[in-house]
Amino acid sequence: MPSSQAMTHVAWNCDGKKLAAVGIDKITRVWTPEKSMEMRAASNFSGGHSDDVDYVSWNPTHPDLFCTSSQKDRRIVFWDARQSRYIQQCPVKISPVQTSYSPDGRSLLFASAGHQLFFMTLGKEGEETKEQWHVSDKDAIGSTAIFNHVGDGVILTHHSEHTLRVMDYPSLAIRESPAAHVGGCVALALDPRGRYLASGGYDSIVNMFDLNDWICARTITACENSISALSFSHDGEYLAIANAGPYIDICATETGVPLHRVPALAPSPTVTWHPSKYVIAYCGQTKIREGGPPPVAVISMFGLL
Repeated sequence: MPSSQAMTHVAWNCDGKKLAAVGIDKITRVWTPEKSMEMRAASNFSGGHSDDVDYVSWNPTHPDLFCTSSQKDRRIVFWDARQSRYIQQCPVKISPVQTSYSPDGRSLLFASAGHQLFFMTLGKEGEETKEQWHVSDKDAIGSTAIFNHVGDGVILTHHSEHTLRVMDYPSLAIRESPAAHVGGCVALALDPRGRYLASGGYDSIVNMFDLNDWICARTITACENSISALSFSHDGEYLAIANAGPYIDICATETGVPLHRVPALAPSPTVTWHPSKYVIAYCGQTKIREGGPPPVAVISMFGLL
């Protein structure tokens, strides 16, 4: 896709039949990869944002529900893929950079460009007849964050702190703060089996923490660049690592051994495994070269669909 901007985020829905991508404009594009990944085959969702969309998250309990966020228009918008118009538009006071649902799909955390963490919950307030999303009054300091598999805890990182923080939810009391990275931690992923937490930092290292005692079980040093994103395969056997270089590394979870380097057309800000197959999706934008073709926004898949 010829574009002066990059695709900034891709995400699979919970049953793996849909892949959403955002970043180049105000539109969210959703494909059914088993049928086609051509541009004209995408379902376009627009009208919710007044500026570029940069992040998309799918509800883990429903294959058609997702939310998008934009740093420029300061909105989080909730959608149902079965209808073209959004369900709810939530203006927020900050620029949301990242969103992540709780396992039950009824809470949402979002991190701001100013490295603060906020929460939304789904419910009825006052005389409302149907459930709506509401911003809660809880907040914390953090650059990226995810819920644990049960939904009673939050793990968060800060781009200028060397430790992770593990907090109870909704009290936000700190439970653990293991040291993780020199120069700041920027990426997190939880093993679906619940054994490991992977963290990635500016130091190009990926740490695997044992969730029983929060001790670093192994360190992966396959990458030569700062880490952008991490994702475990559906069975927890493999870890995909996106970084500032034009490739994605795939490593074995139990040994940390690098298994394959997937060449990419451009550095990817994100990588995500399919929820039930050995397929990764990633995205980005090619660089401008003097006398070369114009930059293009890229969505790529690698594996067996």
